[in-house]
Amino acid sequence: MSLKWRFAFSFILSMLLFSHSSFAKDPEKGLEIAKEVKARDRGWVDTAADMQMILRAKDGRESVREIRVKTLEVEGDGDKSLTIFDKPLDVAGTAFLSFSHIEGPDEQWIFLPAVKRVKRIATRNKSGPFMGSEFAFEDMVSFEVEKFDFAYLRDDVLDGREMFVVEQIPKDEYSGYTKQVVWVDKEHYRVHQIEFYDRKDALLKVLTLSDYELYEDKFWRAMRSDMDNVQTGKSTTLIVDDIAFKQGLDEKDLDKNALRRAK
Repeated sequence: MSLKWRFAFSFILSMLLFSHSSFAKDPEKGLEIAKEVKARDRGWVDTAADMQMILRAKDGRESVREIRVKTLEVEGDGDKSLTIFDKPLDVAGTAFLSFSHIEGPDEQWIFLPAVKRVKRIATRNKSGPFMGSEFAFEDMVSFEVEKFDFAYLRDDVLDGREMFVVEQIPKDEYSGYTKQVVWVDKEHYRVHQIEFYDRKDALLKVLTLSDYELYEDKFWRAMRSDMDNVQTGKSTTLIVDDIAFKQGLDEKDLDKNALRRAK
């Protein structure tokens, strides 16, 4: 090989190695970003929200549900939440209870008023659809850093905002996702978009969080969440009509007995 071609080959190889390193994943930075996201959303105690859940079929037909969500921050563990369906009549009285955990599987139950029975959601079934929506049962838990492996992928711009792009891989063997790719804004560490990849590592759905509002001078809440299933063309939108903090909720307000007495 001539000197000229040796130089050209070495140059091309160095450029390929530089290009590869530029896009290399950074687990340490990814974990740091995830921890900061969580740290900025601690200390809110509890919330009570009135919301709408809008289900859209592929052809655009819509059905609207009115729900109430009570959430309790638990010291040293994941959050607890109780979701109550008020309208329409066919789902009225249905109540869903979720206990998120830092370690071990999350616990979830649903009360079905038609049969007056509380049903536990099996860990193996957590990837199933929540009340016919594009949200899965595993999407209805609090974000806990310990449940994922992280990697920073790159910087990006989304809707004019500077973003970190982070990959998070669920540690739970029963998760319906191989990975999630998350866009986090650099200014406030708010999540703006999540791509969910199915067990075949194909893009399944995209969650877009928007219309953020600030509460208690510290806590940001997205007033709108759009989950679009790119494989089926269906979508679900959650809209927060009203939310209040520090309502005096305690453990008794979010236990299994609360499912039956939810009104």
